[in-house]
Amino acid sequence: MKQPSARGPVSELVLGIITGTGPAGAALAGLSDAVDEALESTPDLLFDDDLQLTLFCLYELHYSGIDGASTDWEWNPSLIGARGKIAAAMEQRLRREVTLSELPAATSEAVAAELFRITGEAGGPSMSRFVAKEATDEQLREFLINKSIYQLKEADPHTFAIPRIAGRAKAALVEIQADEYGGGRPARMHSALFAKTLRELDLDDTYGAYLDTTPAITLASNNLMSLFGLSRRLRGAAVGHLAAYEMTSSQPNRLYSRGFKRHGYSEDAREYFDEHVEADAVHEQIAARDMAGGLVEAEPELLGDVLFGVAAALYVDELMTVQIMDAWAGGRTSLLHSGAASTV
Repeated sequence: MKQPSARGPVSELVLGIITGTGPAGAALAGLSDAVDEALESTPDLLFDDDLQLTLFCLYELHYSGIDGASTDWEWNPSLIGARGKIAAAMEQRLRREVTLSELPAATSEAVAAELFRITGEAGGPSMSRFVAKEATDEQLREFLINKSIYQLKEADPHTFAIPRIAGRAKAALVEIQADEYGGGRPARMHSALFAKTLRELDLDDTYGAYLDTTPAITLASNNLMSLFGLSRRLRGAAVGHLAAYEMTSSQPNRLYSRGFKRHGYSEDAREYFDEHVEADAVHEQIAARDMAGGLVEAEPELLGDVLFGVAAALYVDELMTVQIMDAWAGGRTSLLHSGAASTV
């Protein structure tokens, strides 16, 4: 991934360390204190550009890497320690905010019923209905730019959970992920289909191309997946997070496709959304009953974390949707820099 621009003292420190543009020894020595100071002073970690970019970059060392950053930094103890502090604060923030109702029985059917109830009652403004009926062409492009931070590596964060679970839940997760990766056909990978949508709208399909213009809450939504996926302790939350995505995707993607068709975009531009209408209608049943339900039946102690993963996913994505749509309602761009959606 192209090296992003720093958004504050902590991200500047980290990017200087991993790309060799600053004295690594002194910077590493001061990193822990810098993170502590930033965490103590931030009004809200989920909307903190500096800390969310820092966390995103530290997680990215476990994915495709960052231009100019040696692979040796991936497991550097000081960087792992800094990442752990930010991630722990983010988890605590969400556990304080997200409340769970009475836990259901630890059976597949009871878990599935609760997941369908939670996802069915999800509130907040509907991005998909707005895109279908009202969004301007410029807003469609901003919508894609915000989504590109995850969709161009779609499925990767949740894949980390595969070796951490077993049996029925593992088989279900693999089945879902196999579809996400195109069933072995590179051109059918969902990330590849999304890249084609970007190209059809003359947007840059390079992973991370728009990182500098995406707001903190968009980064937080992506960081949440990595927080869960890269922690064995939170494997239940990772499964719940993926279940939430699969169970709230089919109908919205139908509406997204309708919005792009309304603006005259081709079937090629809409294929990513159309693919998810059918795939996720099947995935939601597998995710609820076999993946989440199967995991809880095998490890009942993970029930609370599975439901936390669902609720946290819905909560953070609602915050992101509200921020984007509030900007549009006020006649403003949802991005950090105006005009970004108009350039390749």
